[in-house]
Amino acid sequence: MTALIIFALLLVLMLTGMPISISLGLTVLTFLFAFTDVPIEAVALKLFTGIEKFEIMAIPFFILAGNLLTHGGVAKRMIAFATSLVGHWPGGLGLGAVVACALFAAVSGSSPATVVAIGSILLPAMVKAGYPVRFGAGVVASSGALGILIPPSIVMVMYAVSTNSSIGALFMAGIIPGLILAAMLLGTTWYRAWKNNYPRERRATWDERWQAFRESIWGLMLIIVVMGGIYSGLFTPTEAAAMSAVYAFIIVVFVYKDFSLKDMPKVLLSSANMSAMLLYIITNAVLFSFLLTHENIPQSVADWLMSSGIGVIGFLITVNILLLVMGNFMEPSSIILITAPILFPIAMKLGIDPVHFGVMVTVNMEIGMITPPVGLNLYVASGISKLGLTEMSIAVWPWLVTMLVFLVLITFVPEVSLWLPRMLGMI
Repeated sequence: MTALIIFALLLVLMLTGMPISISLGLTVLTFLFAFTDVPIEAVALKLFTGIEKFEIMAIPFFILAGNLLTHGGVAKRMIAFATSLVGHWPGGLGLGAVVACALFAAVSGSSPATVVAIGSILLPAMVKAGYPVRFGAGVVASSGALGILIPPSIVMVMYAVSTNSSIGALFMAGIIPGLILAAMLLGTTWYRAWKNNYPRERRATWDERWQAFRESIWGLMLIIVVMGGIYSGLFTPTEAAAMSAVYAFIIVVFVYKDFSLKDMPKVLLSSANMSAMLLYIITNAVLFSFLLTHENIPQSVADWLMSSGIGVIGFLITVNILLLVMGNFMEPSSIILITAPILFPIAMKLGIDPVHFGVMVTVNMEIGMITPPVGLNLYVASGISKLGLTEMSIAVWPWLVTMLVFLVLITFVPEVSLWLPRMLGMI
């Protein structure tokens, strides 16, 4: 009964159009005042202690690094390198978009930033080369979702903070799944281009490929700085985030020189706005988690599921369906922060590895980025391509089906996620 009251309050507030963060906070305050005698001091204390986590500092640093790279000249150099590798195949610019999104995802940590950086350059070029705008928009919107699977990933940081999991292990666990999904998206893109006889680019010479690689090497080095630093133990994931922001600033200002210091206040303000929004959501989600724990709801749900004999497979299928449905209406950070306090304890009781569970949740969030009506990548790609939301939803369906097949693989073959972090001794 208590759970019904809490979630009914949350649903009513969300249906009014209120932002999810405020809905969470008001749900907690309303329930505590009306149905419990928890002192208000406990709420204030939880607000402050809930975000006193060193790992949370990684979020604003990764956001700043992503914004610097988006506004700098890193994206266009990665596109040139990616196109030189695969541009001569059918649908060459589309294949180049997938590779470029995978590369940019490995330095930005953000899905919308990847869509903006790659799409704003490649989509006009694809239309000019004779590609249907739907094809180009579909490729960029879906491939941009790699930004939250291939590390560094802000969504993975949110999951780790919510569940006290290892950020480093999650980052390493995302590498192989990210490469597999990129290969599957490449296959889908190639097949549709081959079937519809879309144009291809001139085959680049090895000298041209080497030159494109040399020009993009400074951006690509950020992957080594972050992942190499974490694995070697040189710095923690949070310190790696700070290093990525400093490194991104140096290469866009002093190496590529595509970014002026007078543009810095604008980027800092944009990064601060996004960071504040996420931290506000985290703060209210911490309160919501406190309320659920206080009312013993996660434990009750876990005991009920265990006694019902649903089993590991049944639980994983249920979680996937729940997250896919929520992905239609909410953005990833909110979904993770609301569901993690309930689902994570159950997964642990069922013996599911927390890192595998985290990768599965991240893939669900990835799919939610391209599902209407609230798929953020759809809106970003729509703004670039000038297609309506309905047209964008139709444009991404071949890649959406591919990602659903990939979700099945990740869910039921844990070794895809766990092999690398186990080899590195991180789990």
